[in-house]
Amino acid sequence: QVQLVESGGGSVQAGDSLRLSCAASGLTFTSYTMAWFRQVPGREREFVTAINRNMESTFSADSVMGRFIISKDNANNVVYLQMFKLKPEDTAVYYCAASRFLNLRNTQGYSYWGQGTQVTVSS
Repeated sequence: QVQLVESGGGSVQAGDSLRLSCAASGLTFTSYTMAWFRQVPGREREFVTAINRNMESTFSADSVMGRFIISKDNANNVVYLQMFKLKPEDTAVYYCAASRFLNLRNTQGYSYWGQGTQVTVSS
């Protein structure tokens, strides 16, 4: 049984940093592209950033480029999202997801999802 469990969310001030973690189990971690998405109530879930399963190249949404960094710990099956210079518009529930595809920015190709962790950024 595949499980993705996010942690690290919280309430911060604009300009602060925060690191999210996603612990994966039940899958061959290195065979999956791992991604972070986020969602605000009433809006569609949007792509944030991902790290490909091969060569581990990364790709990100323009809105977080230069502020958010995704990384993986293959030894411990954990993917991280380091967020810098947070803005109020980054407020959302952040979800971890896993896919067998490469360079995937839409939700449909991601087979597994975590339960989400709330990030709230105050101005």
